[in-house]
Amino acid sequence: MVRIVYLMLVLLLSGAAAAEVADVYDFSDRAQEQRYQNLIAELRCPKCQNQNIADSNAPISKDMRDAVYRMMKDGASNEEIVESLVGRFGEFVRYKPELDSRTFLLWATPAIAVFGGFLVVAGVVIRSRRAGPSGPALSTEEKARVDKMLAEQERSS
Repeated sequence: MVRIVYLMLVLLLSGAAAAEVADVYDFSDRAQEQRYQNLIAELRCPKCQNQNIADSNAPISKDMRDAVYRMMKDGASNEEIVESLVGRFGEFVRYKPELDSRTFLLWATPAIAVFGGFLVVAGVVIRSRRAGPSGPALSTEEKARVDKMLAEQERSS
């Protein structure tokens, strides 16, 4: 019985030890807190690939959240904060990278794909129209046999 009590105590304490403390930041008003939430939602975690720093539990995301909070307290604008993190971690941390010579292909790919699909469909349609009917026409003898088969099928039904 004592072993069971010790086991239950160890299990309860191990859960408390494994619990992670949530980030607690002090904001002067609700608008500043909303600005912080918007900023951390639009920045990508460099380690987690496709997760923003608001949702990521990676240590690098915690550092980035701390940096955003610290820069906000120092009076930095949203653009300054984002540019600072881009300078530190690269363009990857933006979910919506700016259009420049390095990201042109990224932004142009959907339009190129749609245009390419249009060209393929147009080519198939033009080729099928030029080819005409798909097979040779039936001779009068073959048409007569088909008509006879259809008539027999209608009588049997």
